[in-house]
Amino acid sequence: MANNEVELLTRALERQRKARVQAEKILEAKSKELYDLTKHLRHANSKLENLLDEKGDDMDAAFLNIIDPYVVMDLNFNVLRTNHSAKEFLGVDYTEESINLSDFVHPDFAQYTAESIQSLLKVGVLRNYRAKIILKDGSEKFVQINSSLIYDHEGKPMAAQGIIRDITQEKEIESLLSEQRKELDVIVENSPLGIVLMVEGQIVKSNTAMQNMLGYSHEELKQIKLKDITANEDMAKSESYLKEMKLGKLDHFILNKSYIKKDGTKFLAKTSVSAVRTTEGEIEYQVAIVEDITEHRQLELQKEQLLKQLRASNKELQEYAHIVSHDLKSPLRSISALASWLAEDYADVLDGNGVNQLQMMQEKIEGMDKLIDGILTYSSIDKKTNEDTEVDVNQVISEIREIIFIPDHVNVVIMDTLPTLMADKTKIHQLFQNLISNAVVHIRKKDGLVKIHGHETSTHWQFSISDNGIGIPKEYHEKIFKVFQSLETSEQSTGIGLSIVKKIVDLYEGEIWLDSEEGKGTTFHFTLKKQLL
Repeated sequence: MANNEVELLTRALERQRKARVQAEKILEAKSKELYDLTKHLRHANSKLENLLDEKGDDMDAAFLNIIDPYVVMDLNFNVLRTNHSAKEFLGVDYTEESINLSDFVHPDFAQYTAESIQSLLKVGVLRNYRAKIILKDGSEKFVQINSSLIYDHEGKPMAAQGIIRDITQEKEIESLLSEQRKELDVIVENSPLGIVLMVEGQIVKSNTAMQNMLGYSHEELKQIKLKDITANEDMAKSESYLKEMKLGKLDHFILNKSYIKKDGTKFLAKTSVSAVRTTEGEIEYQVAIVEDITEHRQLELQKEQLLKQLRASNKELQEYAHIVSHDLKSPLRSISALASWLAEDYADVLDGNGVNQLQMMQEKIEGMDKLIDGILTYSSIDKKTNEDTEVDVNQVISEIREIIFIPDHVNVVIMDTLPTLMADKTKIHQLFQNLISNAVVHIRKKDGLVKIHGHETSTHWQFSISDNGIGIPKEYHEKIFKVFQSLETSEQSTGIGLSIVKKIVDLYEGEIWLDSEEGKGTTFHFTLKKQLL
């Protein structure tokens, strides 16, 4: 029994020893595995730290190479590090001399800068800080700075970093635009035209002229829609234009419309509306320029009425001239007939003086007849007819040579090839005939010469008719174009010929003038506006 117990105990101890050996082996294997894992983690951690260092270096390189100036500074704003752009912009190198950014601040911005620094230290960031600085070379710049604090591993601020942007040019442009806006506001406010700004038919801004036109204050107009001040009879037309503008079919329109004042009265105005659109093409607002044309319209109506009355008067005058010419010519023909009968019936009784008297009577009758014809012609030249045809001026001159009396000692010469006009041939014939007739009857020299020139300008045909006659005294240069005005020395002139010439030239939107010297001759110059052939 004792032996059996010993044997059992021995076997148990052996099994326990083997189990312990086995446990030790397992523990040794696990320890080695843990050691290898620890070694691997240390290696991985080392690699990660190196990688982070590399990334940090890359980040530093990125900041150092950005275009805008980049600065790192301590909490007293002494510069610790800058990139190349900052060195160039500030004009100093932190590696060669100490730099404190507060020294650059313009005195006018000192208080604002101190407040901004406190905000940075308190909040941790400073966004869009703008100030004026003075660089080392004395030049002044406007800058915008975005800055943030840099913290240590315990979360305490240890430094600050910032990016500086030069906005000097931007500020100059902004200042210029501000001045221009002020100037524009002055112009708009002092404009005699009404100017309003509208959004969706609502008036949001108006100038003094518009307020005075309507009788509303600025604040009152801001509560009013466009339809509230538009007369009912013009509402449909106005809304039609605005609808087309909203649909993008037009950006500008002009219309005459009636506005209703605060007191209920109306006035007519020329209204010019323009749309200001967004980049997407939507209407952002509309600008309307309003000009009161009530008085102008009334003047136009008066003018139309006066023209209507003038046309009626001219028609009556023409009819009257025809009646008067007929009534005057009838007794003249009777007197002429009586004078002829006296000359025939009493030829044996009349002496030389009596025959001469009757002949003078006939000449006076003939002169009176010409005067009546001239008056009739003058009264009929009031407007261009629809009978304009191609008129060859060379041919007109040739026909005039055949029908008027040209003394043997006078030669009428065309110096240039004259143009073909689109005009009323009768009026062109009257124009040249009166001037040529006027020239030939005032030549006293043995070798008389009338020269006709013509050339083209951009808008008109220009002609001249020159003679080597007696000339016209300077005091008559203006008078001779008026009806019934003639040279005091002329007994044959009716005083109507040159007034007919002037009237025809005016009809064709031209001008007439003369150069003359007594004893040497006269040149009449005149122009006729080109008409489409």
